[in-house]
Amino acid sequence: MKTYTTLSEAINDLTKKGYTFNFNVQHDCIWCAENNMQLLHDEFEIDEVYRFQEMSDVDNESILYAISSKQNNVKGLLVNAYSIYADTASTKLIEKLNSR
Repeated sequence: MKTYTTLSEAINDLTKKGYTFNFNVQHDCIWCAENNMQLLHDEFEIDEVYRFQEMSDVDNESILYAISSKQNNVKGLLVNAYSIYADTASTKLIEKLNSR
């Protein structure tokens, strides 16, 4: 797995590798607005995970997931702050995202 210095560098590189859709956390799934697709925890794989922390602001931490779903023929990215989904996502979805 490659090492990235910044979140934007990682996003740009992974987009070139085919991770072109943008996902957001919903209660029991991840959702892609571009194609109105919902993926439940068992419908996607987490291919890569990268964590970033801004040196100027230690409270500004983010995590980038490279996600794919073979059954839906889609690859995309999910950017989130650490544990931001803890209050809104289902237990199964949180477990999936924390598994890597």
